[in-house]
Amino acid sequence: MNHKIENDQIAGTLSAHREFFSTHITKEYAFRIDNLVKLKKAISRYEKKLSESLKKDLNKSPFEAYITEIGFVQEEISYHIHHLKKWMKPERIRTDLVNFHSRSYILREPFGLVLIMSPWNYPFQLLFDPLVGAISAGNCMVLKPAHYSEHTSATIRELVSETFDPRYISVFTGGRDVIQELLGHRYDYIFFTGSAYLGKIVMEKASKFLTPVSLELGGKSPCIVEDDADLDVAARRLTFGKLLNSGQTCIAPDYILVNKKVKKELVERIKKCIVSSYGANPLEHPDYGRIINNDQFEKLSALIKTGEVIFGGEVRKQDRCISPTILDNVRPEDPIMQDEIFGPIFPIMEYGDIDEAISFVNSREKPLAFYLFTSSRKKEKMVFSRTSSGGGCVNDTMLHLTNPRLPFGGVGYSGMGMYHGKHSFDTFSHHRSILAKSTWLDVPLRYPPYRGKLGIARKVFK
Repeated sequence: MNHKIENDQIAGTLSAHREFFSTHITKEYAFRIDNLVKLKKAISRYEKKLSESLKKDLNKSPFEAYITEIGFVQEEISYHIHHLKKWMKPERIRTDLVNFHSRSYILREPFGLVLIMSPWNYPFQLLFDPLVGAISAGNCMVLKPAHYSEHTSATIRELVSETFDPRYISVFTGGRDVIQELLGHRYDYIFFTGSAYLGKIVMEKASKFLTPVSLELGGKSPCIVEDDADLDVAARRLTFGKLLNSGQTCIAPDYILVNKKVKKELVERIKKCIVSSYGANPLEHPDYGRIINNDQFEKLSALIKTGEVIFGGEVRKQDRCISPTILDNVRPEDPIMQDEIFGPIFPIMEYGDIDEAISFVNSREKPLAFYLFTSSRKKEKMVFSRTSSGGGCVNDTMLHLTNPRLPFGGVGYSGMGMYHGKHSFDTFSHHRSILAKSTWLDVPLRYPPYRGKLGIARKVFK
């Protein structure tokens, strides 16, 4: 790539975006709704091609591609179309006595030019879901899809260029050199989904221009299984959450902490669930996912070798396939427990009582998700009051992501900011506070001279 040409191209595109935003057309309700509808229709037209692209990149089945990517985004768009008019209305705020007689309200206005960067594991959903919020809020957008999921990225570029004015939404594809060029420019908001390592770089680059950011990162999301849990349900839902997209999900249960009283039973049930889902040889199952690239494949293969494999462990390099693998007797210092796995490996650790499990979770960075299986509301309350995470589920995995009324985001090392539903609209909007004061009443208390007014002020400011 010609470095100078690429930089000039980016600069020219960003300039066109800012000029288009300055027309104020993106702020109009009709414009926002029209483009949300355009996007929904375009996704429907491209559904087959998107599904095929996701199959090529990650071996996602049409069903998985639809429920986790295409249909997921379509539902988000529908939710925004239904609620946008209400969200855009000025929010009336009660005015205090000090500001009598006046009106207070909050306007939600677009930031302006937004950069959205997505990872490869859910290359369509994690780019277009925040895009929906940015459109609803009235911004112009620059999209940077993931380089590793090249087939999906190419389809995304085609979809966007066919559907939208390039002054409104643009797409840049490519690798790290393009990312570096993009981050060298100024935006009004940056939304990044990816690793903590890259999140730090994005935040550092944004700080040069004091650009606000949302960082959707990852981490080692724990799952605690108590001795009073429904083990059949726990096994099914854990297996689903861990093996969706072959474990390449930022909110997948990363490791399992199970009460030692039920550890053996849970492990046996997980084995049965794996076989019932993908057969005796998952490597041959048409719906079982593939690892995104050779580097990730080699990393996961090496991790398997460091643990005690009690189920699975098969790898096939030619198509980057790793079977569902259970590692037993895992220790905190083991390699598998250091970084986010991002693969179909179940590390199993046992504990004696719930306090022990909570202490272990709290000894680590705050995760993006936290899962608990128990029949006790008392334990549920205790666990979530004594731990911290971006979100989570009780007696399930992953599905908190699917409720558009719940915010999704990280905390601490797992990220900052939130989105989905109205939370996306709010994230991509500046909340502008307005006080409209009447002119018929002008209390002289605030004006100099102040002699003799302190006592009155103390009564007002209680």
